[in-house]
Amino acid sequence: MNPSLRAALVIARRDYVASVWSRAFVLFLIGPLIPIIFGLTFGSVGAKMQKVEPPVIAIIAPPAEGRALVEARLRVTRALGDVIPEFELIAPTADVRRQSAELLAKGGATAVLSGLPDAPVLSGSRQALWAHGSEVEWIAGEAWRHAALARAGLDRPAARVKQVPIAEATRLGTTDRAALARGSQLVLLFLTMILAGLLLSNLLEEKSNKVIEVLAAAVPVDAIFIGKLIAMLGMSLTGIAIWSAAGIAAIAAFAPGFAVNLAEPAVGWPVFVLLGVAYFIASYLLIGALFLGIGGQAGTVREVQTLSMPLTFGQLVVFGFASVTVDQPNGLPSILASIFPWSSPYAMIARGALRPELWPHLVAIGWHLVAVTAIIRISARMFRRSVLKSGGGKGFWRRLSRRSSRPA
Repeated sequence: MNPSLRAALVIARRDYVASVWSRAFVLFLIGPLIPIIFGLTFGSVGAKMQKVEPPVIAIIAPPAEGRALVEARLRVTRALGDVIPEFELIAPTADVRRQSAELLAKGGATAVLSGLPDAPVLSGSRQALWAHGSEVEWIAGEAWRHAALARAGLDRPAARVKQVPIAEATRLGTTDRAALARGSQLVLLFLTMILAGLLLSNLLEEKSNKVIEVLAAAVPVDAIFIGKLIAMLGMSLTGIAIWSAAGIAAIAAFAPGFAVNLAEPAVGWPVFVLLGVAYFIASYLLIGALFLGIGGQAGTVREVQTLSMPLTFGQLVVFGFASVTVDQPNGLPSILASIFPWSSPYAMIARGALRPELWPHLVAIGWHLVAVTAIIRISARMFRRSVLKSGGGKGFWRRLSRRSSRPA
């Protein structure tokens, strides 16, 4: 194994163990949950205060079958209470399939029931079918049995309602995928901001107690930077794994139908999850290498705190630049956002939700590796020139501020 890589792994293992096997790591895990809990609490309160329109299911059927369904709904509602969606009767046209698609595209109906009475079909989004499919089938069966008994005195089995999820392109598919793209960008930004920011002060302790001189004398500075990045990345992935496991358990316990409400990404869920992990690692390394290089020039905690605000605003600007990818995946701003290193992970994760091509992701991941290597080299060179050759703890930013404060 390369000596520099071996040294980087030794530093990474030391820092990772020191970070994870500490009491502060428990507080680190609990910290991000506090704003999430507050957001969910206030969101549920706002949802209760907001007036929500009841769902409407359009019934495309002749008058007799339509009235039978409405009467069956009233009977079920009287028995169970007002838990059944509203029914809207619509006269059928020559092309019932096209009529159903137009009703769903306009957004006035949550789902459309057609094909009555012999071959009933309930079409709608996966969310609508999951929420109301069993109710509609129950009411259709009740109407069928009531009509059969009234006509022939015979209880014949009702025809089973076929549930047909609409294609993504027919109703809100593009909008759903755009929402998924923006949501994935926000999650990536949130994780990167709370995790990569720790690297800004990562070298401060070693500089203050002179350990950095010993490390720099024993191993290359590039190996120190790589080891720090690997250690903090490992700690971040450990935290994300714990948060993800807790989130999946909470969803399974309290919202088992949550996955039904999510749009299918263009590349498919397995590939999209893998891309999400890859682009988080890329975003973390790109921003973390930059933060490690900038923070390595600082000599005090006050200087780190002063630097944190403009760097945070810089991340928000980069995120805003990358958000144009959602509206124009193949436009010139999106191409530029995909090329610029720090906005590229945000732009490419959105592209994974919107476009099915995989080759741009392979190119982007290769470009990220090249960019991370270049940033580490530049940061390590700046650290050697401005810190190690100037007495260590004073730092570039302090020398710059003292130079600017001297009288002319």
